[in-house]
Amino acid sequence: MAKEYAKTFYNSSAWIKCKNSYIKSVFGLCERCGKPGYIVHHKKHLTPKNINDPDVTLNHNNLEYLCQQCHNEEHERFKKKSAVRKGFGFNEKGEFVPMV
Repeated sequence: MAKEYAKTFYNSSAWIKCKNSYIKSVFGLCERCGKPGYIVHHKKHLTPKNINDPDVTLNHNNLEYLCQQCHNEEHERFKKKSAVRKGFGFNEKGEFVPMV
């Protein structure tokens, strides 16, 4: 969901035209995995300081079309948490051991 300071921008005709032309330029596919895309991601994140800078907001070089999964991974949303310390796991007997 858009942050409050960005809502006007994301509803602007300039953004809608830019977004649609960008999606068309990448054939509607996620640029990371090739699945159907879902969201146009700004590589340089939008902030209150740059929200009115078209070199950031409307520049195709700052955009990437991503599917939902790749966008979540980009923002580390829904990141799977491990209940086990890195480098350790359970063997076939169910014992907690270092993984080699």
